[in-house]
Amino acid sequence: MRAVTTNNACTARIRTTSSSRARVLGLLLALGALTALFANATPAVAANAPTQAAYLADRLRENPVYVTDQLPREVPRSTAPDFARLAKKTGVPTYVLVLPMMSGTEGKQLLGAVHDRLGRDGLYVLIEGSDVAQATAYGVRAPADAAVTVTLYELAYDAGPLASFERFVDVIAQGEKKAASRAEAARERYRDDEPAEMYIGPSDRRNQSFLTGILLTGVPLSILLLAAHARRGRIGKPALRRLAPAAALLSAAAIALTAPVVFDETRSSAARPPTPAELSARVERVAAGLKQDPVYADPESPRVLDARQLDRLHERIRDFRRSDGGGPVYVSLVPQTPESEAAGDADLFAAAVHAKVGEDGVYVVADPDDGTIDVLNHGLRLDSSRLSFDLPDSISLGDSRADEADDHLLGERLDRLMTFLDETPRTDRPQSEPAPADAPRAADENTLPALYSTDFWPGLLVGAFAALLLSGVVAGTTYIVRGLLRRRSPLPEPFDRMPFTAPTAPSASYLRRTAYAELTALSAGFADQEDRDRAWDRLDAALLLVDGDPGRARRPGVDPATLVAVIVLARAGRAALAGRASDLCCGVNPLHGPAEHRHHVRVSAEGNRRRLLPVCALCRDAAIADPRGIPARLLELPDPALGNARLPYYDITDGPLTAVPDGIGRLVEKVRETAGVH
Repeated sequence: MRAVTTNNACTARIRTTSSSRARVLGLLLALGALTALFANATPAVAANAPTQAAYLADRLRENPVYVTDQLPREVPRSTAPDFARLAKKTGVPTYVLVLPMMSGTEGKQLLGAVHDRLGRDGLYVLIEGSDVAQATAYGVRAPADAAVTVTLYELAYDAGPLASFERFVDVIAQGEKKAASRAEAARERYRDDEPAEMYIGPSDRRNQSFLTGILLTGVPLSILLLAAHARRGRIGKPALRRLAPAAALLSAAAIALTAPVVFDETRSSAARPPTPAELSARVERVAAGLKQDPVYADPESPRVLDARQLDRLHERIRDFRRSDGGGPVYVSLVPQTPESEAAGDADLFAAAVHAKVGEDGVYVVADPDDGTIDVLNHGLRLDSSRLSFDLPDSISLGDSRADEADDHLLGERLDRLMTFLDETPRTDRPQSEPAPADAPRAADENTLPALYSTDFWPGLLVGAFAALLLSGVVAGTTYIVRGLLRRRSPLPEPFDRMPFTAPTAPSASYLRRTAYAELTALSAGFADQEDRDRAWDRLDAALLLVDGDPGRARRPGVDPATLVAVIVLARAGRAALAGRASDLCCGVNPLHGPAEHRHHVRVSAEGNRRRLLPVCALCRDAAIADPRGIPARLLELPDPALGNARLPYYDITDGPLTAVPDGIGRLVEKVRETAGVH
C-alpha cells in the first residue's frame, strides 16, 4: 500500500511540474519503490517462518507428545501413543518433545521458550535421540531433575527412548522425597561404573557364532582324538575309551541345543522397525517446502540464517538461475543423523529430495548441527567433478571460526558456495551425480543374524584345527614327560607368542618394546617369503624410521609418535605376508589394526567436533551405538612441544604419523619424504 501511495505521489508530481529534473526524480522514486516491493516479495515466506520454539509449541498445542520425523530408525513416529500412555502416569500435565540430538541447543532454554509460547503449565520433557536429556516443571510439583538423574545413571546407554522415559515416569510418580533419595543412591552406585549393556551388536553376535562353531567341532573331536591317543598309549581303562564316541555325540548335541538358549539375543537395539511412510516423511516435508521456497530451514532446529542472510541467499539463487548454463538451486538446512531415513548419508538424502521435487538443479544439504555442506548436481550443465573434488574445505567443512560459531557461519559459507557455483565451468550436456548406494534396510538394521550363520562356519574349521592342535600338544607333552621320567631329554624352551595389544595411552617403554618385537618379527618373516613387494615397502619404511637398526627401537631417544609409526608399519607388513593386506588403518587408534569403513566420528568430548576417519569394526560399532564414547578410544601420545602433554596422535604434526588416516600407502610415502628417499 505504501508503494502504491508513493507511486501515485510521483505520478502527480510528474504531471504538475514542467521541470525535467522533477520528472527524472519522480521516475527514480517510482522505480525505487517498485524495486523494493519486488525484492522483498520472494523471501517473505522464509523471513516470516516460525522460530524453533514457536514451531514446537504449535505441535504441542495439537498433541502433548511430539515425535520428530527425523529419527525413524531410532524412534519411529508410531511410538507417540506409547509416550502418551506413559506420560499419563506422571499425574500432572506432561508435554514431551522427541528431537534429534543437537549440540547447539540448550535443553532447558528450549523448554522454557516452548513453555512461554504454549502458555500452559506442566512437566516439559525433552528426549534427544534415545535419552531423556532435560525436564522442567512449570507451575506443577514434579521431581524433574531427580528423575533425569536416575534415568541417566540407572539405565544402560542402549536402553532406548521408551525405556528411558518409562524409568523417568516411574521416578516422577514416586514423589519428590523418594525421587531425591533414589537419585542420590544412583549417583553413588554408578559413579565409577555403568550399567551393563542391554543389547549386543553384530560383532558380538559374530563372536558368539564363532565360539559356537569352535565348540561344536572342537569338543567332540577332542574327545575322539584324546580317546584314540589314550588307546595308542594304553592310558585309561578300555571301557572308558569305548564310551568316547557316545560322549562325543552327546557333547555335540548338548552344545547345539544349549547355544541358542544361552545366546538368545535377536536384536541389537530397542528401536522398532519403521514403516515406509515413516522413512519417507521427512523427505516429503522437505520437498514440499522446497517447492514453495528454494531455501528450506528445518523448523525443528535452531535458526542459523538471519533475515539478511536469507535475503542475500535468495538473491544469489535467482541470479544463478538466470545465468548462462545455470538453473535452480535448492538448499536444505536439515540435520543428517545416522538415525535418519538416509542413515546420515547427505548424498542419498539429496537424491531422495530431488526425486520428490521432480526438478533438476543443484541440491545443497547444509547440516545446521555439525555445519557440513554437501553439494550435488542433478541435471544442470555444470562440471560435476569440480563440485565433487574442488569444493574448498572452508566451504564444505568450515574452518576453526566455523567450528566455534553456533551457526557454523553457514550464511557466509553458503554465500561463498554461490560464488563457487557461478565460477564452475559449464558443459555441453547436463551432468548428474551417480546414484548413491542404498541405505541399510531399516527392518534388518537392528536384527541380529542367526546364530548358525556368519562366523559359525569358520568356527567349525577353527574348532577342528584346535582339536588337532590340542591332540598334538597332549601327545607332545606326554612324550616329553615320559622322556623326563626316563632322563632322556630336557624340557624344550617354551614357545613365546607376541600379544597384540592396543592401549589408548601407551607408555614409552611399552612402545619401545612392542616396536622392536614387531619389527623383528616382520624381518624374520621374509626368510620363507618371495615376491612380497608391499610387505617389503612397509618394512623398508619402518627401518627408515629407526635408521635401519631394529635395535634402536628399544633404546631411549626415539619419540613415541615414531615408535607408533614403526609398530603400524610392521604390523601392516606382517599382514601383507599373511595375505591379509589392507591399506586402511583404524584412525581412532592405529594400534587397533586394519580398518573396514570410513565414518564421521566425534573426536572431542566437548562440543561436536567430528572427523571422517577410517575405523575398525569395533570402533564403527562404538561410533554408531555411543558416539560420545569415541574420544575416550583415541590414541593419545605425549607432545614434547607442549611439555609432554598428551594429544590425539594426528594432532602431533612433527612426524609421519599424521598420514595414518589417509592409509598405509600414504604413511609409507610420508616416511620416505621425511627421510629424503624417493
